[in-house]
Amino acid sequence: MILEMKVPSPGESIKEVEIATWLVKDGDYVEKDQAIAEVDSDKATLELPAEASGIITLKAEEGDAVAVGAVVCLIDTDAAKPSGDAPAAEVTKAVDPETSGPKAEVKPEVKAAPETSEPKATPVAATTYASGTPSPAARKILDEKNIAPVSISGTGKDGRITKDDAVNAVPSMGTPTGGSRGTERTKLSMLRRKVAERLVAAKNETAMLTTFNEVNMTPINNLRNEYKDAFKAKHGGIGLGYMSFFTKAVTRALKLFPDVNSMMDGDHKIAFDFCDISIAVSGPKGLMVPVVRNAENLTFRGVESDIKRLAIKARDGQITVDDMTGGTFTITNGGVFGSMLSTPIINPPQSGILGMHNIIERPIAVNGKVEIHPMMYVALSYDHRIIDGRESVGFLVAVKEALENPLELLMDNNPKKALEL
Repeated sequence: MILEMKVPSPGESIKEVEIATWLVKDGDYVEKDQAIAEVDSDKATLELPAEASGIITLKAEEGDAVAVGAVVCLIDTDAAKPSGDAPAAEVTKAVDPETSGPKAEVKPEVKAAPETSEPKATPVAATTYASGTPSPAARKILDEKNIAPVSISGTGKDGRITKDDAVNAVPSMGTPTGGSRGTERTKLSMLRRKVAERLVAAKNETAMLTTFNEVNMTPINNLRNEYKDAFKAKHGGIGLGYMSFFTKAVTRALKLFPDVNSMMDGDHKIAFDFCDISIAVSGPKGLMVPVVRNAENLTFRGVESDIKRLAIKARDGQITVDDMTGGTFTITNGGVFGSMLSTPIINPPQSGILGMHNIIERPIAVNGKVEIHPMMYVALSYDHRIIDGRESVGFLVAVKEALENPLELLMDNNPKKALEL
């Protein structure tokens, strides 16, 4: 029986996928549920499992865009599993004449090739100024122009560079130095193309503006230093990071400034009474933005646990479309890569994104005195069509206030209870 394997639907809005990588070769025997391919949609990379055991015949090439429901391979379920311990690929290699013993006997013939190059110096010696060699007058002019003779085509006898050649030579903006100048052209994955499309759309279709502030991270650092070991021991190895503080500060600020937690839909505004926070994480296929659902109801442990779960799925290539759908606001942390300041691009159709950056010790004025504190610049990019300056600045100030006074504003003056210790 020949089984036709069709592309399953990764989500309601996805009409086609791209074959990113075949994990098997044409003619291989596959087991049921074995991963046979990785397919890219515009939202995630998913594995395609075999629906039955048998010999596989591929019907699409890597890089092909195929419609959802289209046949990508055939599986002959009546075919018997090959016997023997050695895989077919190893058997082929064992009898390959190119890898067998006689190949070593060819090596002496390869070494004989340099003998043909011995006469090459003979014709060059026939003239004082060989091809590409400038005359004394031409060399002086080229030296004054800082032009290498190798970049000039001589018009004199035997290719000699004449004085006129040197006078007419124009300095190059970049003379090749003999180093590598190769190029490589590769097709972007469907996911990366979709990310590019969305980023360009965000720039072109929104009235995006960015406002900045800075945060003194000393209070958070003090809390983390005091409680991180107990937090990790109590909650099964989950660390107390910065993201839980920022997520809690953002959900508080979204309640104070609900316009930031809304989005445009044509001529209408859609406001949300919940906070689904998209967290940008880096995966093997590029930037992923999975969503922490109802973050306003989560504890510090709940936020850290959910972020860790989603980051592991992104790292292992197991993130799903559902994991990345429906966020109302985004947090991105460029600081982990060393970014000091940036203007993050809105994640459409959302109306706001908060950018975190690296923490650097800087001198600041505290109660009329200069002190050195760990400082972070934060940036809020927002859609000015729906969010005014008062809301955007007020939102960022509210985030700053919560981060600089987490004990009172995020923990209700009871850190052990907030951290569930």
